[in-house]
Amino acid sequence: MTPALRLTLRIDVNGHPTLGHGKIRLLEHVAATGSISAAGRAMGMSYRRAWLLIDALNNQFIHPLVETKPGGGGGAKLSETGHAVVDGYRAAEKEAMAGAKSSLTALAGLVKRPEKAAAS
Repeated sequence: MTPALRLTLRIDVNGHPTLGHGKIRLLEHVAATGSISAAGRAMGMSYRRAWLLIDALNNQFIHPLVETKPGGGGGAKLSETGHAVVDGYRAAEKEAMAGAKSSLTALAGLVKRPEKAAAS
């Protein structure tokens, strides 16, 4: 059995990590759940951690990626910019994976194969 390799992207802006698969997954969970706390729970992180990541993302782009309802009480959604960022990242990921296919195949041939489970 050939090991499955997956390519992930990290996008740095001016030398600072800005986007990666974790932050994109968090944004996708916000879009799916309509909640920052639910998105954080889905990823096994606290509300505070999820909120800090989203706040950092909101401050790194010209428009916020996540919009919340004013006055608290819950509710969050991706903005138009948020959807564009997620879509752009996923498109870049597909393009990179397609471009790296032969290199990943070669690397997979160098990775140890998983050992078969001992027969009971």
